Amino acid sequence: MAESKGVVLLSFDVEEFDMPLEYGQQVPEEQQMQTGYNGFKVTMNIIDSLAVPATLFTTANFADHYQDDLRSIHPHHEIASHTYYHSSFKNEDLLSSKKRLEEISGRTVKGLRMPRMRAVEMSEVKAAGYSYDSSINPTWVPGRYNNLKLPRNIYTQEDMLRLPASVSATFRIPLFWLSFKNFPYSLFLNGTKGAIKKDGYVCLYFHPWEFVDLSAFKIPGYTKRLAGKPLQERLFRLISDLKKDYQFLTIENYLQQKNLIA
Repeated sequence: MAESKGVVLLSFDVEEFDMPLEYGQQVPEEQQMQTGYNGFKVTMNIIDSLAVPATLFTTANFADHYQDDLRSIHPHHEIASHTYYHSSFKNEDLLSSKKRLEEISGRTVKGLRMPRMRAVEMSEVKAAGYSYDSSINPTWVPGRYNNLKLPRNIYTQEDMLRLPASVSATFRIPLFWLSFKNFPYSLFLNGTKGAIKKDGYVCLYFHPWEFVDLSAFKIPGYTKRLAGKPLQERLFRLISDLKKDYQFLTIENYLQQKNLIA
């Protein structure tokens, strides 16, 4: 399929499910890991059944727990870093997570996405040996960040290539996991197609844990709406609809095709 029709960069933040901790619910690490893993298996089944590549921003902590699964994913998927732990961070984690993911997977890790899109110094990212960073959502999310003044598209900051998550071509409506489950499906699909028409590509991101039952967890309703089978079906539908007109690539392959990274 011709790239001129547009490219879909499908990405998932593969991690321990620690969101309940933010809302005062103590969940044992074993349960956090198991929930993340159950979602990982479901998600991989969906994308592999549709034969599309994805970029998997993975915590080294998750990879440590499920090494065989990480090694066995299809070669057309990209493994990137989501630092070492989802709930805590220090600058040393940039390098240690990259090295650990490479040790486990046997692949070179080129990309980084910070948990919760938290700010990080690009000089530190570069020093750790990454080729690109995807830790920017160029929109306003109340209580999280206000990045309305940052570029919508690929740019360079302190000699580091940055690939923002996609937002709509007008009004910068985020095209990410929360809008996917809370907006009408047609609205999300049209926004995605509009971004591709405007930018030539779209960078979407989700979390595997969204696609399993979350009814036992005390997190806001808007974060677990449609969780489980309904969201699995919606993801299958989205990928199927986008496959009709667009090409799916990993972020690494897309940036290489654009001669932006080696």
